[in-house]
Amino acid sequence: MGVVALVLIAWLPGLSILAEAWNASESATHGFLVPFVALWAATAHRQELALLPVEPNGVGRILLGICALAYLAAHVVGQASLLGVVFVATVAALVLALRGPRWVSRLRFPLLYLVFMIPLPPAWVTPLIVELQLIVSSAAVRLLQLFGVAIFREGNVLTLPGDESLFVAEACSGITSLITLVPIGVFVAYFTESTLRRRLALVAAVVPIALAGNLARVILTVVLAIRVDVQFATEGPLHAWAGAATYVVGCVCLLGFGRLLHFIWPESSSASGRST
Repeated sequence: MGVVALVLIAWLPGLSILAEAWNASESATHGFLVPFVALWAATAHRQELALLPVEPNGVGRILLGICALAYLAAHVVGQASLLGVVFVATVAALVLALRGPRWVSRLRFPLLYLVFMIPLPPAWVTPLIVELQLIVSSAAVRLLQLFGVAIFREGNVLTLPGDESLFVAEACSGITSLITLVPIGVFVAYFTESTLRRRLALVAAVVPIALAGNLARVILTVVLAIRVDVQFATEGPLHAWAGAATYVVGCVCLLGFGRLLHFIWPESSSASGRST
């Protein structure tokens, strides 16, 4: 425990940088919860871990030293994404060094789950946001035009009847739902599904669910802007509520799809337990 405490103390400055990155973007705020979810997932295996021998590993100690050097370099650079990668590697090396390879194998899911705490580099996220904005805005315009709404699109700007215009902002692109629903989908798939195909299908469902939810949000905003007022539709409390509601509905749809999978792909009678 002394080694663990020293590592945590040494990592306080790095964790502070990570916390700033998580707090800076709505699509990264789940980073605060990921370590606690991973810890809970690890405790789910406590009975199996109690039966495993403790085998301190020399390779783990070497890897821990390498991680310490990498941490110093990443801290000097101050790059949150790199710090996140080094932190996950440090935790894995710490388990290997103190407990041995069997513990790493048994804890592979919690250790891999820590990857979701790594803030994505802006250079990766920005092009994805732009692409999602175009997809959502284009789909919304086509659907509204099918129902006879006189709306036109130029990039991410939607022109409404009366020459009013709306801009499909980053919040409506679906990036937050997409990035934050993936960890939930992985967690639910691991603990509730027993077959690989159902797990993969559940995680893959995050993409259409996130896009569909934000598509509905954009359409609702356009309808309110036309029927009521542009400012009411884009700046009022209803707009903020719609963002939270979109995320909650996405979570519910994900759980509902998981239940549906049991009817589409029922587990064969020959299946023996949940694969881990």
